Amino acid sequence: MGKVSALIGGWVDRLGEVWVEGQIAQLSRRPGAGMVFLTLRDPDRDVSLTVTCFRSVFEQVADAVQEGSRVIVLAKPEWYAARGTLSLRASEIRLVGLGELLARLEQLKRKLFAEGLFEDARKKPLPFLPGCVGLVTGRGSAAERDVLENARRRWPAVRFEVRNVLVQGPQAVGQVCAAVRELDAHPDVEVIVVARGGGSVEDLLPFSDEELVRTVAAARTPVVSAIGHEPDQPLLDFVADLRASTPTDAAKRVVPDVGEELARVRQLRDRARRYVLHRVDREEAGLASVRSRPALAAPTEAVAARGAEVTALVERARRVLGHRLDHAQTDLGHALARVVALSPLATLERGYAVLQRADGAVVTDPALLADGEALRARVAGGAFGVRVAEQG
Repeated sequence: MGKVSALIGGWVDRLGEVWVEGQIAQLSRRPGAGMVFLTLRDPDRDVSLTVTCFRSVFEQVADAVQEGSRVIVLAKPEWYAARGTLSLRASEIRLVGLGELLARLEQLKRKLFAEGLFEDARKKPLPFLPGCVGLVTGRGSAAERDVLENARRRWPAVRFEVRNVLVQGPQAVGQVCAAVRELDAHPDVEVIVVARGGGSVEDLLPFSDEELVRTVAAARTPVVSAIGHEPDQPLLDFVADLRASTPTDAAKRVVPDVGEELARVRQLRDRARRYVLHRVDREEAGLASVRSRPALAAPTEAVAARGAEVTALVERARRVLGHRLDHAQTDLGHALARVVALSPLATLERGYAVLQRADGAVVTDPALLADGEALRARVAGGAFGVRVAEQG
């Protein structure tokens, strides 16, 4: 039995919150207790459930609710495993009459969600610093005052294009849609804020109208929804490019704070100055290090040293070349003397003669000559002809 109860409890815990309508059959409010206990009965089916809620939840409707009242509660099912009983933990209690209305809104919400109108991918980013802000709100309302005063306090130069419209009633939807379309077509408006103070579910119905939702979805200009207070969430909040919890929050989200931006500029400027000074110091240190090197500290010394080396090499080359030339001249003189000593002309000058036959052959053996043969004698002073005498 315990295992079955635990399994049922696990399945019940996975259930989400549901809207339940019924009649209060029993109401228990103990003085000083933090919880309120209700017995909610369905008179049509004769079914009853225990409902618990925190006292803060019940106090919101305490003046209008009593035993026998018909209410609608937003509650999460809870299973008490020890006793095997089912109860509801309520987070909101409303008087009956809103059930059908809330059901229609939930159905419309699911329809628009299925069409993709609530997807984050289609939401446009807000400009960082809009020059002109479009504001759609009630005439002379607290919402208008909150947006204008807070925005101008943060950025005095911001301009507004205000369109005062009805923000509740049957004509509110048409006026709000027309204002959004007009501001969307305005060439100077960079962001549109739709603002209204808090109110009941019925008061905020125009901002859950399908026509308004589709108008905002089709707008090219980013739209900020600032409807009611934190718990209020009409369908406009889901389709808007940004949801602000209050009109004051919308002013803070739309324009930056001039003091914060000036501080950020000073911070970035100081950071840039420190970086530049550090870079200059580093480059100066590097330049000083380069300039301290011998090649730059005394650049002429290297040239002078190389010049002295060149001069020494030139002198050395000149000496070596002169010595080589003198030695070659001496060798040439000795060779010339040897050539002269060995020259046939020198021999002729000593009185010798060279005899040549008619074919130019030099006579070396008298036995080879014929008597009367004509010869040519060459002496130092010239040549002349001779003839061989009879031998013997």
